[in-house]
Amino acid sequence: MLHLEQMSSGYGATPVLFGVDMHVSAGQCVALLGRNGVGKTTLMRSIMAWEARVTGGLVKLGERDVAAWPTHRRAMWGVQYVPENRGIFADLTVRENLRLAELAANPARGLNLSRSDLLGRFPILAERMGESAGVLSGGERQILAIVRALLTRPRLLLLDEFSEGLQAPMVKRLAEVLAAAVQDGLAVLMIDQDSRFASEFADYLYVMEKGRIVDEGAASVFRGEPARLDARLAF
Repeated sequence: MLHLEQMSSGYGATPVLFGVDMHVSAGQCVALLGRNGVGKTTLMRSIMAWEARVTGGLVKLGERDVAAWPTHRRAMWGVQYVPENRGIFADLTVRENLRLAELAANPARGLNLSRSDLLGRFPILAERMGESAGVLSGGERQILAIVRALLTRPRLLLLDEFSEGLQAPMVKRLAEVLAAAVQDGLAVLMIDQDSRFASEFADYLYVMEKGRIVDEGAASVFRGEPARLDARLAF
């Protein structure tokens, strides 16, 4: 679903990423780990063509070179991005946020996810359908943002700081929903500061330092070598 080859990007004249190679397949969850400020969010924005500008290398979605594609075309192809600030429409109700996602959904893209199914897993949203999304707590906004993204039936889901602000039971429930979607063919690229959770949940890990990928491998390998991640992520 996603292939980056020697991708470089940044903001204006300021370079941030240097020669990044990455691959995310359908039915796979990949986690990008690294300390704060190393370029993880810039990578997400580069894939989405939102604020960050790709200055070199290759960005492919499926078999298509999307270097010239604007943000909205990438979204129409099936990329959904849940940024760290959640990106919900605060002035709209929870119901209206979800309805917009349903209007943007493409049934041909697979994922058999309905509003009723997801609200059954997250009743807090069902209870607050008529309320402004802006009054939700941080954790509730995160749930809404992810549920809204899933309702579009994406091909590729980008999650920036997936578990931030969520209590452990809710992280587990969201992880179960995402795992089922991955089994149905969804490709997921996630950022998370909890490296232990990421190595348990994801299939494959990339580690970034100063805008470059410095380590990668199957999550099972990293789980067997905990000191390997600790050394990379130590402050």
